Amino acid sequence: MKRENIAAQLYTLREFCKTPEDLAQTLKKVRAIGYEAVQVSGVGPIDPAVVKQLADENGLKIVATHVSYDRMKDDFDRLVAEHKLWDCKYIGIGSIPASYRGSYEGYSNFALEASVVSRKLKEAGLQFIYHNHKFEFEKYNGKPALQILLDESDPDSFGFEIDTYWVHAGGGSAAEWVRKVKGRMGAVHLKDMAIVEDKQVYAEIGEGNMPWAEIIAACREIGVEWYIVEQDTCLRDPFESLAISFNNLQKFL
Repeated sequence: MKRENIAAQLYTLREFCKTPEDLAQTLKKVRAIGYEAVQVSGVGPIDPAVVKQLADENGLKIVATHVSYDRMKDDFDRLVAEHKLWDCKYIGIGSIPASYRGSYEGYSNFALEASVVSRKLKEAGLQFIYHNHKFEFEKYNGKPALQILLDESDPDSFGFEIDTYWVHAGGGSAAEWVRKVKGRMGAVHLKDMAIVEDKQVYAEIGEGNMPWAEIIAACREIGVEWYIVEQDTCLRDPFESLAISFNNLQKFL
């Protein structure tokens, strides 16, 4: 991991990214913290050309996104054009559609159907990545749903964006899962977990209880390209949270 490979997930700052004016100020603050890259997710309905212009003006590279599965299927050409405009390789799905959840067959069907989409994206020069939550650790026929997706999707085009917090919340080992997706993950989500007043909460990297030396080592082993900091809910100003995470990650450079 290098300093320039640490990115901020804009979903963390979604309340500050609703308009072009908001986004301009947000990206300026993100760059001032020290980040040189961002993932676009949770941003308001802003013209992609404007997003690109604002990112460029602030010296920020757009390295990944989260978009809806429906857009991947039904708005394919425009979606590809947006990512080409942004020079962004990784196109992610933030969550599996609810209609596929709840059974082995549902996850298996999604793995097969999404692989058709991921192959099309690969042909267009993009890389599909799947972002997990904790519900993928519910077992079906004795197998966690995330394992079903790993086993039954196209290994050449269906990639992953392992979320370390949600693996931990689901009872798994983040480092183990990073190694499981070797060759299929170029971007990882870093998020810590703390206990506050006996409740599980999101925390800045290094401020919680997760084994970061082990997790970062696993990411290095498999050649992760982008280390993306995300915090769904912050207990302080979210810009401050992103700064704490960024500064704490410096010890692993």
